[in-house]
Amino acid sequence: MDTLRDRLGIWFKPYAALVIPILVGGVIIVSLALLGAELYDDVVDSAGLANLDKPALAYAETLRNPGLNAAVTGFTNIGGGIGMPILASILTAWLTFLSRNWRPLVLVGGAAAASITATTLGKKLVGRTRPDHADAVPPYEDSPSFPSGHTLNTTVVISLIVYLICLQFNVMWTRVTAITAGTLFIIAMGLSRVFLGHHWLTDVMAGWILGFAWVAIVILAHRLFHLVRRREHAGAPPTFDRPVVRDVVAQELHDGGPSGPGHGTGG
Repeated sequence: MDTLRDRLGIWFKPYAALVIPILVGGVIIVSLALLGAELYDDVVDSAGLANLDKPALAYAETLRNPGLNAAVTGFTNIGGGIGMPILASILTAWLTFLSRNWRPLVLVGGAAAASITATTLGKKLVGRTRPDHADAVPPYEDSPSFPSGHTLNTTVVISLIVYLICLQFNVMWTRVTAITAGTLFIIAMGLSRVFLGHHWLTDVMAGWILGFAWVAIVILAHRLFHLVRRREHAGAPPTFDRPVVRDVVAQELHDGGPSGPGHGTGG
């Protein structure tokens, strides 16, 4: 029993190194969103709006035309409450199938849950009003403006998808393509919110900052997971065909059973 407990400990210590930092990091990111609510009035006052947000919105209005408005609206919907979960689910399922383990589900799912929480709390506490409907492209949005949920959640999900693709594929052109496409997607999603007049530029900037900070914490936790795994000599990570507990119990029975070492039939 002691041996079985020791072997299970070897398996689960790396996962504790993964899950605990993610949980702590999630609390940190949510706390940063709350801190942003407290500091908001000092950082983005009326002068800040006049010097940054209003000129950015005014410039966006000069670029609009019916065709471009429709195209940008269609694109920005990908990062919304329906489009992004669908896209994230498809990409995560694809990576899960390729890797044959649960890593993509844990990383993307856990990170997305924290970013959604930070977005919700930040909006409720700051309560910033979006640009006037007269300066926006329909359909209009009336929920609080700070931070940009499209930007924050897209930054988190797409960044982690790119990270997982780089782990899955060793081909350099694949990695470069994924990083380039992901970066352009994240930037374009944020700027689309300003172009349509659905967010102020500072809302988008806050989404980028919080998103990349959270992604850095998640990736750090994942690297720590592998470091602990190597230190504990835990072996290959579990896959669909090799669940953690089943493998350990089966190995224990094999080593301690009638056919294991020390239980030969010789006379």
